[in-house]
Parts: sequence; structure tokens; C-alpha cells
Amino acid sequence: MKVGLHISNFTWDDGPAELRFRLAEIAQRAEQSGVDRISVMDHVWQIGPIGPPDHEMLEAYTALGWLAAKTERVKLLTMVTAVVYREPGLLAKAMSTLDVLSGGRSILGIGAAWNEDESRGLGLPFPPTAERFERLEEAIRICLQMWSDDDGPFDGKHYHLARTLNSPQPLTRPRPPILIGGGGEKKTLRLVAQYADSCNIQFYDPAAAHKLDVLRQHCADVGRDYDEIEKTAQTRFDLGENGEHVQRTIEQLHYASELGFSVAHGSLLGVSKARQQDFFLERIIPALEKF
Repeated sequence: MKVGLHISNFTWDDGPAELRFRLAEIAQRAEQSGVDRISVMDHVWQIGPIGPPDHEMLEAYTALGWLAAKTERVKLLTMVTAVVYREPGLLAKAMSTLDVLSGGRSILGIGAAWNEDESRGLGLPFPPTAERFERLEEAIRICLQMWSDDDGPFDGKHYHLARTLNSPQPLTRPRPPILIGGGGEKKTLRLVAQYADSCNIQFYDPAAAHKLDVLRQHCADVGRDYDEIEKTAQTRFDLGENGEHVQRTIEQLHYASELGFSVAHGSLLGVSKARQQDFFLERIIPALEKF
């Protein structure tokens, strides 16, 4: 089972002046210990229950650029990009840039967005839910077109691009993988079946197994091979102050692997603390690699 580290909290003891160094150290140690991928959130304010809105939050693609420069192997992604925060042409360009500068290590994590407060606060667009999902599908189609040999126009319901020229193209072939976040059964998982290389389902949702069955049916409906989609269990690594929850976490994720999840991806509570990193890197990762 692959392991992904989601870094969602940047309010650390040394403050913003040391944040870049601490972030690089965390990522480098995770990479050396076998973490497969590292993600950050695409939020502009901190979200509950992690912390109040005024806690530190880094802009996602700037942070990923820093991580690309400080690592060599781990894959890099947002968990997940809010589709309405960037025009799709610019998003495809940012992803292509990240892929080139990381040596082909980018994953496009994308979703329909949900945080209306931060959107209204910073003047970011936040249309109704149905429109956000329409925009999500069009954005994915635009990225796919921009990562192809087709540099012609795109004329959708919400987005109109006169020429989808994208140079340089990503290094990843045939294109960067696409992960669609969320477990909505009618819309999100249908989009996964139609377009994505990876799903992202909250493992602690009691309906996680059911959602995999729903995804399987959507795949059958669109003629997609269910087995070619990577199943990501979104979780939270709360290992306890003294590691007392390590074994329970291992057992829970072993169950996730039996359900068909091949990636355990989540935030580590206390990620800036060396002791919590020890529990995660020295006990969780070796255990999950056996699944």
C-alpha cells in the first residue's frame, strides 16, 4: 500500500520566518522514508477543525513549486484544487510548469470546491453547486486538450479558449494523472469513472465500501475498466502523543487495503513534531508497505 502525506497545517512553533525550512525538512525526510506523494490543500484560509481561519495557509501551487525544488522522487499534488479558483487554461499551464520543474512528478488533484467563506472573503468565484460541477468537467476536458497535440479552440458552456497552446508540454507521459476528490455518488464518482486515474474517498466514511461499489457501476456504465483506477483512502494519521494509536491505525488501513484501496493518504497530526514524524515514518510506512 502506498502512503501519501497531506500537509494541511502550517502553524508551527517557529513561525512563518522558518516555515520554508521546516516544510522542506518534513518533505525530505518523508521522501527518504518511502512516502509516495505529498500534497497540500488548495485553500487560502485555514479550515476547521484544523484551526481558525486566520492561521497560516500557503497558496497551493507556490508551495508545490517549493517542494519540487526540495525533493527528487515524491509525487506532488493538491488535495484538491478548487476548480473555480483558477481559470482552467492557467491551471493546465501551472500543472505543466510543476511537472516540468519537478521532473515529471505532478498529479492533478481537482474538485468542485466547497469553502464559500474564503471564496467570498477574497473575492474568488463561487457559483452554485450544479454550475461548479459543470465547470469541473469542462476544466478537466481543457486540461486533457492542453496536454495533447490539439491546440485548437475550446468552446464550452462556461469556458471559451481561442487556442489551447501549451508549451512546454508536461514531461509525464501520456499526461499527468488526474485525481478527482470527493465521494459524491451521482456526480463526483461518475466523473472519476469518465476521466480520472485516481479517486479520493474518505476512508472513515462508513459508506466507503459502498462508494467503491458505486464507482464500479459508473465504470460499467461508461465502459471503463474499474481496476485501472487507483483507489485512494483519504484518512487522518492521529497516532497519539506516545504512539498509542499506531497499531490501531495499521489495522484500520489493512482493512482499507482489503476493500481495494491502494493508497493511504492523509494529514499527520503534529506533522511539525519530530516525535510524530518518527511514529509515522518508522512504524506506519514500513507496515503499510507489506499490504
